[in-house]
Amino acid sequence: MGLFERDTEIYKNRDALREDYQPEELVGRDEEIQMYQASLQPVINGEQPNNVFLYGKTGVGKTAATRYLLSHLEEDANQYDDIDLHLTFLNCDGLTSSYQIATRLVNELREETNQISTTGYPRATVYEMLWDDLDSIGGTNLIVLDEVDHVEDDSILYQLPRARANNNLTEAKIGIIGISNDFSFRDDLSPKVKSSLCEQEIHFPAYDAGDLQKILEQRAEVAFHDGVIDDAVIPLCAAYGAKDAGDARQSIDLLMKAGDLAREEEVAQEQQDEIVITEEHVEAGRHDLERGRIEEGINGLTQHGHLVLYSLLTLHLQNETPIRSRDVRPRYTNFAQRAGRDPLVPRRMRDHLSELAMLGLVSVTERNEGRRGGTYREYTLDMDIELILSALDDVLDDVGIHDSVQRYLTDSESPDGDTSLSEFQ
Repeated sequence: MGLFERDTEIYKNRDALREDYQPEELVGRDEEIQMYQASLQPVINGEQPNNVFLYGKTGVGKTAATRYLLSHLEEDANQYDDIDLHLTFLNCDGLTSSYQIATRLVNELREETNQISTTGYPRATVYEMLWDDLDSIGGTNLIVLDEVDHVEDDSILYQLPRARANNNLTEAKIGIIGISNDFSFRDDLSPKVKSSLCEQEIHFPAYDAGDLQKILEQRAEVAFHDGVIDDAVIPLCAAYGAKDAGDARQSIDLLMKAGDLAREEEVAQEQQDEIVITEEHVEAGRHDLERGRIEEGINGLTQHGHLVLYSLLTLHLQNETPIRSRDVRPRYTNFAQRAGRDPLVPRRMRDHLSELAMLGLVSVTERNEGRRGGTYREYTLDMDIELILSALDDVLDDVGIHDSVQRYLTDSESPDGDTSLSEFQ
């Protein structure tokens, strides 16, 4: 008997729960799919494509809807001899400048033997290469810029949508699909970019528990054998997903983690009885996933990101949340000074709050008080306090223990000396 043997008691097709799985039909997004499909219709008509901007939180189906519709668009376009469709997908995570995106696009369009260096060229030269490559390909080109909110300058977002109008392209028709996890990114675009990039806008709201349950049922039917899931499991996973900002990916990951724990339990105990995934597996899986997600998210932050999070955490424990960024700033400034760092300007501090929201560590609520009060955002914490503190060890050492978090720490974790609340006001 080998050390590894196939285990097929629970899973029929575990890959159906993975992020790259493409279901035959998207559920819970009928209205958005209909709007998106209408926006892509000019491609089939042989017309200049629309530029489409999608925005919504992580895990609400933006990228899934894009891949689903573009796969169908590509298949349907093959039926028409006068349509030559080319699709380019680019994830902008890690690409912060227009120059980086332009060079990456050039290399996406070229053969491996004809790639260019990502540094050393004037930006205008890289743009000329991009226009030449697009025109040499010709036809209709749809360029998907996923996580476009990572780009810190507007140049490429202005140049691409207006390439034909500016006579940079003569043969190729080009359409841009921008996908953003950050609601405020669109508002920060310059008017000239917004008018072209956001020609068609589609907002993807968070999934509710009912939508998530339909998604999980669809995946579970493909992933699991009949009878291995307790009736309460999928509604529970959907409820947690709805609580965690309506993120479908988190709900699916939770269902897979529960299945993995059940399978591990079967192997460890050498059970002969039929294994069933239960609510207990879901609860244990949620704790494991949340710990990993919090640690990964916090570890990827800069020191100022840690300081902003610690500030919001202490204000939350003092029942000061939901809270505006301007009211977080005094606490953050105090903590930064105690850590020996120069506080960031208000806008950069707000950028860190937006990053925390994008990572799912912080919840954001948009407020509109009309003409007098204007529109603003309020932030609150909706994560396990002890898990967050366990990932903020370095900040606690640099800043000290705020009175509000003292009760969450063991005696061995508390520093020596007085840390009265008055020091932090």
